[in-house]
Amino acid sequence: MYDISHILYIYSLFIMRTSKDILNCKYCVYRNLLFGELDDKEYEIINNARTEYVFKRGEVIKKEGERINSFLYMRKGLVKLYKTDRRGKDQILSINKPGDFINLLNIFSNAAYKYSIAALEETLVCDVRLDAFIDVVKNNSDFALSVLNRISKISDETIERRFSLAQKQIKGRVANILLFLAEDVYRKNKFRLPVTRREVGELVSMTTENIIRTFSEFRKDGIIDLDGKVITILDFKRLKNIDKTG
Repeated sequence: MYDISHILYIYSLFIMRTSKDILNCKYCVYRNLLFGELDDKEYEIINNARTEYVFKRGEVIKKEGERINSFLYMRKGLVKLYKTDRRGKDQILSINKPGDFINLLNIFSNAAYKYSIAALEETLVCDVRLDAFIDVVKNNSDFALSVLNRISKISDETIERRFSLAQKQIKGRVANILLFLAEDVYRKNKFRLPVTRREVGELVSMTTENIIRTFSEFRKDGIIDLDGKVITILDFKRLKNIDKTG
């Protein structure tokens, strides 16, 4: 018996849409985050092994247990990384934005994904065949070092973020997520919340009821305004203080 997420994933495999947003990796605005050490020939190897896919909100990009056969990086959109327990309950591990390398920690250590990846809004992902990516790593020591450096940074950031959230009370956790979305993702004080209240709870390990109550308290205190899923942050100073002390 398949659950709805598995059915949607199988369906998505048949309707995956490709894009030609950029003609060559050399012209990608994110190339220097990882690919700055490549020469023209190596850019061509990566470019020939690359396919751009477009995913709609809710579509599963990769399913937990699926074989890892490509390197992924996100050029547009927003995704969530999550695991599903034996009862079918999801636990969000992180929310990732453009420029994040959403499977770099896994491609050298695991044959299969240990988590699923799903789009939170329309998302464009570059999918580079893993054999081509590894060939370039093997033949370019500077590139290999930059990959190792990026892996270390991702690992450090992940550990620090999870540790920081674990030390906060519920208000501090919610404040942290709202600031992340406002400052790091959308870079404005008014935005549409890309996840449900339940998903916010999954991300910060709190119940949906706690999230709803905290949003209501923030609204009552004049820190945020809510209009359905649209959030406006009215008082950044107070929200940052809650994040710091919560």
